[in-house]
Amino acid sequence: QLQLVESGGGLVQLGGSLRLSCAVSGFTLDSYAIGWFRQAPGKERERVSCLNPIGGRSYYVDSVKGRFTMSRDAANTMYLQMNSLKPEDTAVYYCAAGPPYSSTWCDVSGMDYWGKGTLVTVSS
Repeated sequence: QLQLVESGGGLVQLGGSLRLSCAVSGFTLDSYAIGWFRQAPGKERERVSCLNPIGGRSYYVDSVKGRFTMSRDAANTMYLQMNSLKPEDTAVYYCAAGPPYSSTWCDVSGMDYWGKGTLVTVSS
């Protein structure tokens, strides 16, 4: 059974840090493009960061560059370290996985498997 489960969300003050985790079961991350996405109230889901095993490619949306770091470990877990958080980072954060050869490997439409999300709230 394919499953992605996020954890680590919560309430944090402006400038604080959080580390999101996504535990994956039923498949190995080695063969997939993986990513973190977020959806703020009233807005569309957007990509935040992605990793692709093909060529070691990575992507970060401009608004999080220098503040967020995506990683994964050998135990089939992916992470999103979020530092210097801002109120505009408030959203439900989702982890996802999809085919690495697709031209949409880091698009919402390109992901096949999704977690249920974890809420991150940044207060000012």
